Amino acid sequence: MDVIYVIDILGTFAFAVSGALVALDKKFDMFGVLIIAFVTAVGGGMLRDVLIDAHPINWIGNLNYLYTIFTAVVFTFLFKSKIAHLSKTMFLFDTIGISVFTLLGLEKGLAFDLHPIIALIMGMISAVFGGVLRDVLTNNVPLIFEKEIYASACLAGGIIYLILNYFKVDQNINFIISASVVVSIRVVVVRFKLELPKIKDDIFGKT
Repeated sequence: MDVIYVIDILGTFAFAVSGALVALDKKFDMFGVLIIAFVTAVGGGMLRDVLIDAHPINWIGNLNYLYTIFTAVVFTFLFKSKIAHLSKTMFLFDTIGISVFTLLGLEKGLAFDLHPIIALIMGMISAVFGGVLRDVLTNNVPLIFEKEIYASACLAGGIIYLILNYFKVDQNINFIISASVVVSIRVVVVRFKLELPKIKDDIFGKT
């Protein structure tokens, strides 16, 4: 089985678990938990496919995504009290997942003959908009807007991919290097608690 596909499934599982945990904390019922897990895991890819008119839409064309999400929800219900001890493992899956989602979305955009900048945006949408939908539906400020360098890491990895692709670097090598950039940035910023600067002043002084 394709290693990238396996990582894609693991990332989907991790995203679904993160969505299920948020929904459980909000006291949603089982159906609500399933919906939040679903939009977290495949919402970004679904939005990308709708925007570029790609059919079938990601999860419709591959039922393994639905099976993975359902398994993740059951797993979360059964082991919720233990998952906190797996936070580092879940962070690793999540980080690898966003790197793969970014590059798969970017590649799909290029395959549809989109301008590289638009394809890059599609890659970012694939990676982060599931989390945005989760936060909006659970009445939270989306994570990418208030803390951690998350979408920016995807942007950096996508730019590296486009540069290496321009110079005709082997696609597999390009994928590994670009994904490693996303993972490395995420690990560093979380390890050292780095954030993008917040706008507090304008040219006239404090707002």
